Amino acid sequence: MIDIQFSTEVRDAKDAGRPIVALESTIITHGMPHPQNVEVAKQVEKDIRDAGAVPATIAVIDGRLHVGLEPEQLDALGQAKGVAKLSRADMAACMASGGTGATTVAATMIAARFAGIEVFATGGIGGVHQGAETTFDISADLHELAQTPVTVVAAGAKAILDIAKTLEVLETLGVPVIAVGQNEFPAFWSSQTQFTAPLRMDDPAQIARAHRMRRELGLPGGQLVANPIPEKEQIPAEELAPIIAGAQADAEAHRITGKDVTPYLLQRIFEQTEGRSLTANIALVRNNARLAAKIAGELCVSNG
Repeated sequence: MIDIQFSTEVRDAKDAGRPIVALESTIITHGMPHPQNVEVAKQVEKDIRDAGAVPATIAVIDGRLHVGLEPEQLDALGQAKGVAKLSRADMAACMASGGTGATTVAATMIAARFAGIEVFATGGIGGVHQGAETTFDISADLHELAQTPVTVVAAGAKAILDIAKTLEVLETLGVPVIAVGQNEFPAFWSSQTQFTAPLRMDDPAQIARAHRMRRELGLPGGQLVANPIPEKEQIPAEELAPIIAGAQADAEAHRITGKDVTPYLLQRIFEQTEGRSLTANIALVRNNARLAAKIAGELCVSNG
């Protein structure tokens, strides 16, 4: 059995049967500079508590899987250097070698399943990258959604991706894609897009019932809940399109590939939007955390 190190708060919540929401840790180690990274992480945790659930930030520290971080651990992770970025392919190797790594969407889902946590809040999922027909650059997040029974609340897919192909792959893999409050599938910094979501549910209780029904039917995998960024915080898609295209052209010119593509593009977009992309990113993560807490609360009631 995997030796999971639960934080005191998460352990107490599990013992009491309280709702818990998983959180990834790459936003801390790879998302923004210190101390802003720690401040945002603590704010997102507070948002979950204020919405009636318990946050469980997940990371691998010195080879041990931590589900929930104590305040001092979160502070230390926020200042750590050389932290690995973990997905399905390298999570086990990091743990086996005693390393420290921050979890992406896929790795957080795996850890949440082991910890018995059914809901996970993140920013945006990975997906099919532009030009994937030649590079085959497709995020492991999509296959994780198809096999790991965790409901993932995200602001859609990152806008730097090929969203049409991402939705096509999700459909092929049998992943429910549920838009909240609108018919369009959101694209991270932008709530409105040209893409229609396959499903729409506006009630956290209904989303929780759908999660539970998949379990009762014996269907593998989780759900992607596409929660649009609040309109006042968004950057319109038409404004972002030329900025993203320019960033992608720069990445290609500099031969940026693999795991380096996403952070490179996000940094270029941050620069071109004069920081507005990061402000929007923080707003959408907080918005997703609040919704995830409500869904977890509904699941806790139904499971009880």
